[in-house]
Amino acid sequence: MDFDFSNAALVLIGHGSTLNADSALPAHQHADALRARQMFGQVLEAYWKEEPYIWQVLRGVFAPTVFIVPLFISEGYFTEEVIPRELGLCSSGEKSFKSIQKRGEQTLIYCKPVGTHESMTEVLMARAREIVQKFPFPHAPKTKDTSLFIAGHGTGNNENSRVAIERQVELIAAQGIYADVHAVFMEEEPKIEAVYTLATQKNVVVVPFFISDGLHSYEDIPLMLGEPASVVQERFKLGQPTWRNPTEKKGKRVWYTPSIGTEALMVDVILARVSESVPLLGVQV
Repeated sequence: MDFDFSNAALVLIGHGSTLNADSALPAHQHADALRARQMFGQVLEAYWKEEPYIWQVLRGVFAPTVFIVPLFISEGYFTEEVIPRELGLCSSGEKSFKSIQKRGEQTLIYCKPVGTHESMTEVLMARAREIVQKFPFPHAPKTKDTSLFIAGHGTGNNENSRVAIERQVELIAAQGIYADVHAVFMEEEPKIEAVYTLATQKNVVVVPFFISDGLHSYEDIPLMLGEPASVVQERFKLGQPTWRNPTEKKGKRVWYTPSIGTEALMVDVILARVSESVPLLGVQV
């Protein structure tokens, strides 16, 4: 379906934080990049935990068609309950809602979260490539001599929290580029610490599957990978990376990347979510 996006608005929804300024960075970064493309009539950001809040954002949207894209890793509590509720897509106490709704003269299209899109595969692989190229030792190892790990939070409260990561592991492993590919989690098995026993190669790349860099990626995962707490905390206070690439531990040479959320290719994932939602406009609302 042909569609003129110049007459539409795009709203990016992030979690946000009052404690971590970097939480909003991915949304800011990608919104700026999308504005520079001049593809949409409006590009706005909104957050659950900081201004502009989700419940406020639609007040400033005047385009007749509004695409709303959650910058979240998985489908779950936030994308299926919190965000729809804050946007007014469902009544208080209700969990079900329509992905496309009419509100006055506007049509709202609520897209799926970016983290579950299959094109996230290239985002992950770009992160892994970049880190070894930026910090060669003494040269970047070949992917066939490297074990790749995708690290997530994991939680027993939401089984979907690990589904997106496991799907990406399958997609990357199927390409046969890396010697082996694994998912590891902070709160579920296999744990982050299992990197050293699961890796079949001396060279290891760990990519945190989080939208923004925060406590988990800056502190928790480096600690779980074996960095002393005093070292991590001191580097964090000084504004230095909490993991030095590469670091030798337990017979492995480990590269650790920033979270995937600030990868430039995320813009393409956002646009993919918008494009796949355009056919919904042919559905009566």
